Amino acid sequence: MWAQAAPVLYTLFAWWFSTGVILYLIGLPRRTHKWTMAASTLLLGAALFTVARTAGDSSHAAAYAGFTAALGVWAWQEIAFLLGYVTGPRRQPCPDQARGWARVRLALQAVLHHELALLLLGALLLALSWGQPNQCAWITFVILWVMRLSAKLNVFLGVRNLNEQFLPAHLAYLPSYFRQRRMNGLFPLSVLAASVVAVLMWQAALGPGQAAGEQAAALLAATLLSLGLLEHWFMVLPLPSQALWQWGLRSRP
Repeated sequence: MWAQAAPVLYTLFAWWFSTGVILYLIGLPRRTHKWTMAASTLLLGAALFTVARTAGDSSHAAAYAGFTAALGVWAWQEIAFLLGYVTGPRRQPCPDQARGWARVRLALQAVLHHELALLLLGALLLALSWGQPNQCAWITFVILWVMRLSAKLNVFLGVRNLNEQFLPAHLAYLPSYFRQRRMNGLFPLSVLAASVVAVLMWQAALGPGQAAGEQAAALLAATLLSLGLLEHWFMVLPLPSQALWQWGLRSRP
């Protein structure tokens, strides 16, 4: 029983704690941001090294290592974006008159460098894991990537909770590209697709006849996808989701 519960609890803690730490760091005075970026870049190097070292290992410990390393890679791009180092060529609010494809183009310009960084990091993890038995890092990154892309599209199209309070002051122009409404047409499709995949992943993770490493990797992935699904619901339900990370927001003025 513990072998099945441990990956779930580990994912829950890593998701909650890492998010809070990032929010705390980006809320610190601007003079500290260069040190935060430098430290996160060292973390990125260590994470990529870990992926390369554990890709050929299908053990229980290697699954946790690959998962944690992927979170480290993801943390780097989150920090780089939220600190304003890797965003996009456009750093102005969206004009009020922008509609349709013009608004899409401007929004893409605001996050273009960030999206390219995600492509590069994803390709790098794929290359490090290619043909290896431990795909935990690559799968973890893909889940984070797909669910974040879905969240971005839904925020762009319109949701109830934009969570703009998570953004630092130097990114105050980004909410102008968001739209606040009760729901949009993409949201039900996003939730349905993620729910179907999550059910299939949980069935595979809890199925019989799996090695310890394989089951741990499957449970880590299934839990992470379920948390991404929960974050989607946070966007439309009248719930104060920011209360989960209130401790991380205490660094804000």
